[in-house]
Amino acid sequence: MRLGINLGYFGGDAASNADHLAVAQEAERLGYAVCWAAEAYGSDVATVLSWVAAQTTRIDIGSAIFQIPARTPAMTAMTAATLDALSGGRFRLGLGVSGPQVSEGWYGVRFDKPLARTREYVEIVRKALSRERLVHDGPHWTLPLPDGPGKALKLTVHPVRDTLPIYIAAIGPKNLEQTGRIADGWLGIFFAPEFAELSTGPLRAGREKAGKTLDGFDLVPTVPIATGDDLDACADQFRGYSALYIGGMGSREQNFYNRLAGRMGYEAEAAEIQEKFLARDYAGAGAAVPRELIDRTALLGPTDRIADRMKAYAEAGVTTLTLSPAGLTLEERVANLRAGAEALDRAGLG
Repeated sequence: MRLGINLGYFGGDAASNADHLAVAQEAERLGYAVCWAAEAYGSDVATVLSWVAAQTTRIDIGSAIFQIPARTPAMTAMTAATLDALSGGRFRLGLGVSGPQVSEGWYGVRFDKPLARTREYVEIVRKALSRERLVHDGPHWTLPLPDGPGKALKLTVHPVRDTLPIYIAAIGPKNLEQTGRIADGWLGIFFAPEFAELSTGPLRAGREKAGKTLDGFDLVPTVPIATGDDLDACADQFRGYSALYIGGMGSREQNFYNRLAGRMGYEAEAAEIQEKFLARDYAGAGAAVPRELIDRTALLGPTDRIADRMKAYAEAGVTTLTLSPAGLTLEERVANLRAGAEALDRAGLG
């Protein structure tokens, strides 16, 4: 099992951006395999990863995620090929449909038929990256447009590798199954080894439909990490984060993270978290997150305890464990980053 680092979002101020870069560079020094960055409706991933790639030499860079409604498939292929070429073959392409609030509110793209849209998007991206002439006729995209001056073009940029790995962020069972069928890896969140089958089961089923197994398929959950002897204090650092996703990511009717918590057996608690969060009782929402849920979906406590939990993640099939280190300061984040690398070694997984 390899380690990754998730830097999250950028653009706060010069100091915080510098801290993000320092975390990426320390992760590279420690032997982390990949550095991921995210986008929502602030910093874009492509610019951030260009900046990180220019100031590192070995660590892979990955989009977690490029939002599908933000770019045409051909534009994503162009960006992926360029990042791979400029980084010396270090780019991993992570994709996702985002959610209805961002898709329709920020990009003006209807959040309809997300599975079919993702499937068609990946097909076009793969075709473009293969550098064959781009011809496609589907329900969402037609290339070239008929009865016009457009021509079937092919990508002029040469990626370093013949095939770039494509990852999909998925939560629901149907999306997970499709991810297993069409992608090279999966980007997960709120992954608990005790409930691994909720994710790996549909992924495995999708791989089987494609005539494949999970061997060689990269399972990549992002897991928060906070080290220390006081487990309650460690868990408390992720209450706001957990409440935001379970209670506030999406509408009352469409919140994928809330549904996931329910499938893990926390349906009543998830409903309470959402009710309080939507009522803007953010402190109450955070307090309603069960400590047990945080403990199962994060790495908490002394290094030896974290090492034991890492073994559980590896046994659950995780191949790249991406860490999101807690901390308000660079020093705190780096300390958690180093503890993660030490825990992996103690677990005998490095």
